[in-house]
Amino acid sequence: MSVTETEVDRYTVPGLERGLRILGEFSRREPELTAPELARRLGVPRSTVFRLLVTLENMGFVERTRDGRSYRLGLAVLRLGFDYLGSQDMVELGRPLLESLRDETGCAASLVVRDGRDVVYLHRAPSRSPFSTTVSVGTRLPAHATVLGHVLLGDLSLADLKALYPEKRLEARSASTPTDAGALFELVQRIRTRGWVLAEGFFESHICTVAAPVRDQEGRIAAAIGITIPGSDIPAEKRDEFVAAVRASAERLSLMLNFRPEPAPHPVVVPLRRARA
Repeated sequence: MSVTETEVDRYTVPGLERGLRILGEFSRREPELTAPELARRLGVPRSTVFRLLVTLENMGFVERTRDGRSYRLGLAVLRLGFDYLGSQDMVELGRPLLESLRDETGCAASLVVRDGRDVVYLHRAPSRSPFSTTVSVGTRLPAHATVLGHVLLGDLSLADLKALYPEKRLEARSASTPTDAGALFELVQRIRTRGWVLAEGFFESHICTVAAPVRDQEGRIAAAIGITIPGSDIPAEKRDEFVAAVRASAERLSLMLNFRPEPAPHPVVVPLRRARA
């Protein structure tokens, strides 16, 4: 049954909506929040937030911290996250591809999707080298400031990007971060036209990235595959090898998702006229 915009309010359950909004307020930057803070953010009475928190706590979706005043996400959220990942064909299909890509290049390989303004890591095949990183499954990074994010934003028009990033100036995460939606659009379109990206020290000065888009059966960008190379630059003799490996992995996963690229048009052959004797 389809639901029109005018019927949305009639079918929405306010209590459920508020409970889900509470869960959405917790993040890596703010893992712990108090009931008064949540009430202020949601614009609802503290008593309402308290009842919602008690319900969520009883179900294991939030838990109290040791001081008893703050809350954080509970294990039930983690279980849902793993259940979600386990239900995604893309993860199951992409896992062996990432492991093969990691073995071929010696670099950590990742599969990511976009959730609004964030890049979310769905799966990761870590490098076997001593190089360590804080990135893991579930990690979120700002799409506008990351190479993988630029790949994922490739289908958005300038109007779409301006709606997604209405602020006049984007938060700078490095000297390379685009300053506004217009600059972001230009960068994203260059990557889209090329079909892949190689960037050195874009988000972090000591990390390089090679990435390519994964497309679904509708031809839309559904995800991105990338490898992370430790160091401020990529050896010249490895560049073509890394790009080819990443592109091949992304193309294979796209085909598994039933993407069928349009065949290249056949060149028109014009017969040469014989010169008259």
